[in-house]
Amino acid sequence: MIPQRIVLGSVAGLASAFLLAACGSSNHDASSADSGTAMPAATAASDPAISASATSAPADSGSSTGGHLATTTMLVARAVQGMGSVVTDDKGMTLYRYDRDQANPSKWTCAGACTKTWMPVMVSGPVRTSGVEKSLLGTVHRNGMKQVTLGGWPLYRYLGDTKAGQMNGQGKGMQWYAVTPTGRKSAMTG
Repeated sequence: MIPQRIVLGSVAGLASAFLLAACGSSNHDASSADSGTAMPAATAASDPAISASATSAPADSGSSTGGHLATTTMLVARAVQGMGSVVTDDKGMTLYRYDRDQANPSKWTCAGACTKTWMPVMVSGPVRTSGVEKSLLGTVHRNGMKQVTLGGWPLYRYLGDTKAGQMNGQGKGMQWYAVTPTGRKSAMTG
């Protein structure tokens, strides 16, 4: 009985250490104000290279993001049967836009609990593209970080997509849609 408690205690301690390390490596600047305005892609290209990871990282609980973030280094257009072309990140995860956001000027409205399900796609440097028009890329400020926009629309990843190529967020709440290479919302095709 006692060895079992020691093992459980050790596992809990290791899990806590990993979570603290992940939180400590976050690039949040909670004291920065959000401007909610778009930045041209050329400005984003002058930043240092961004993380090659497309995994989620816990956000600062005091920020207006309040959930998770996703980072990417590349936007790729992929053909999906019955959906046409949609945009994915460098790990093949489908990217979405939210109808409540604004495209011109770019402004995000998904904050707090929303970002626990819909992770803002953040960048801190240039983003490569394949099949996506680079001139349509931009960023919008979000707590001292930059959320990537396409055609003016802020981009998100859906927590319910656990594998590359999934589109489980398509049409959620009749407000979330996979984004096309031109920034439009994806719709079923014939």
